[in-house]
Amino acid sequence: MKLGVYVGSFDPVHVGHIKVMDYLIENKYVDKIIMMATYDYWNKKTKANINARVDMLKLLKKDYLIVDDVNNKYKYTFQILDKLNKVYSEDELYLIISADNIITFKNWMNVNDILKNNKVIVMNRNNIDIKKYVDEFIQKDRFIIIQDYPFIDISSTRLRNKIDKKYLEESVYNYIIDNNLYGGE
Repeated sequence: MKLGVYVGSFDPVHVGHIKVMDYLIENKYVDKIIMMATYDYWNKKTKANINARVDMLKLLKKDYLIVDDVNNKYKYTFQILDKLNKVYSEDELYLIISADNIITFKNWMNVNDILKNNKVIVMNRNNIDIKKYVDEFIQKDRFIIIQDYPFIDISSTRLRNKIDKKYLEESVYNYIIDNNLYGGE
């Protein structure tokens, strides 16, 4: 089986994230997707705590979705993928990133190990020249570039500042309001 691995803060998870997953499933790039909210390891500090962000992921009712709340304690993506490769040893893992992440991907910790053991799906975003960055790697064949994806410009940061129901699944929106996350509406 081909398993997508979608790692991020998901603070909050929004329809842009869901559309990425739906697109990859519908176009048969992957068969299932493991979605994982990470702890606050980098300069990007989350507003909602890890439990709330995992809860929001679990509210997404998708047959293809596996919410992993065990392996998100690892600091680096290569550690997460190493662990998942052991758990899902019979499957192929595909790390899902957006084009804005490909810009700094060469600087990720143990990037060569990531590419040796996994493929990387890079989703179009903001008309970034993905191929330019992929060409910097010897392992170009490990990348799947999705240029034709109809990117939707939704920002979790903007959503945290102003909750907009049209960009959230109803269950996630209700969770945010019920738990007074991000200051409510």
